[in-house]
Amino acid sequence: MEIELLVAQFAQHIAAQTDCILRGDSKTGNKHADKAFAAFAKLREKGDAGRDALASLLAAPQMDVRVTAAAFLLRHRTEEAKAVLEVAARGEGMAALGAQQTLKNWENGTWALDLRE
Repeated sequence: MEIELLVAQFAQHIAAQTDCILRGDSKTGNKHADKAFAAFAKLREKGDAGRDALASLLAAPQMDVRVTAAAFLLRHRTEEAKAVLEVAARGEGMAALGAQQTLKNWENGTWALDLRE
């Protein structure tokens, strides 16, 4: 599977997950989350090339996609990812809350999203 397609799938499923959560459909949202995590796992298998491709989403138009990509890229692109998360954390809504929690976990050493199996 092409790296670009995996990045597109990651973004699509994160956005769809957010839409489901906002509609109160967590069951479908969780299915989208699983598909986004599966896309990330395949990107991770590609090594730095996969992670570098995912970094293109740090500038995605959707805040939830930017924040989630940043959360998964903290170890690989620390400064860029932290910058995205810090901006988002100052906002409101689900993406802001996710950014705040991710930064907190990064600072206290419990963050490990890039190692998820």
